[in-house]
Amino acid sequence: MADKIDRNLSHSTVHVTLSTAAKPMRYLYYPGCSLEGTAVEYDLATRALMQALDIDVIDVAGWTCCGATAASGVSRLLALSLAARNLALAEAMHSDCDLLVPCSACYLNLQRAAHAMREEPQTRAAVNRILADEHLSVTGTVRVRHILDVLARDVGADTIASHVRRPLNGQTIAPYYGCQCLRPYAVFDDPQAPASMSPLIRAVGAEVLPWTMGPRCCGGAHMTTHMHAGMDLTGAILAAAKDADAIATVCPMCQINLDGFQKKIARHRGAVLETTVVYLPQLLGLAMGLGPHAVGLQRNLSVTASFKNALRSLEASV
Repeated sequence: MADKIDRNLSHSTVHVTLSTAAKPMRYLYYPGCSLEGTAVEYDLATRALMQALDIDVIDVAGWTCCGATAASGVSRLLALSLAARNLALAEAMHSDCDLLVPCSACYLNLQRAAHAMREEPQTRAAVNRILADEHLSVTGTVRVRHILDVLARDVGADTIASHVRRPLNGQTIAPYYGCQCLRPYAVFDDPQAPASMSPLIRAVGAEVLPWTMGPRCCGGAHMTTHMHAGMDLTGAILAAAKDADAIATVCPMCQINLDGFQKKIARHRGAVLETTVVYLPQLLGLAMGLGPHAVGLQRNLSVTASFKNALRSLEASV
């Protein structure tokens, strides 16, 4: 582990907050392909949330695909080079800024590449020979940060709470982390018993569903390659969240499995599995007074009528 895990993320945890920071918070931003396609709402909500928190995000100029899941199955050097190109661009822009990454798959690929560039000189040399065609070079010095890491440890629950304008009182949220932001790089949370999302959910007035499915795999791409296996895995998560008003996710792949395949999984299991699934920045943004359109909620596929009614009731009570 490169960094020590904060295993006691709570309201008492010491955080660097906006009010005490010596200078404005600023991050380089790598959206990745999904946030310009199937997960546009994640990008909208992330940018809106950062703006509401007075956090500057600077897009990595000229960023390209990190290799997704497919590249590593073709060639390790190819996969590392695709991700490292983006690290090289980030290093050339602002070496003093961390790289904020919302997509868990992109985070994993960039984290893996950064680790290899730091720890494997021969691999770094091979990658830099490839990048030299674009007059780029990479060292792996830029710190790759998942958005959950930034929200939990840099921003903190207290700062989120101070920005709440529409508390989500009476709502119970199931925090779903998925695999790739937790494993294999246990940078900011416990991969087996993650807790970093819970203080943020409580900060907006909601309750946290007590469950153990947060770090369980949703099946990932199995939903298209081995659909029955994928539906079984995702279905178990949806079934476990039956007492929640919504599931909060931080991964586009997890989101599309839980959100887009609900009806198909319900038919497969012969059960009612209607559950609202939102990205964490959407949930926080709504509580902070951002409108549903500002966080892209109209793009989500499984927002239930009861969740919409609850939002309207909360809005009317403000």
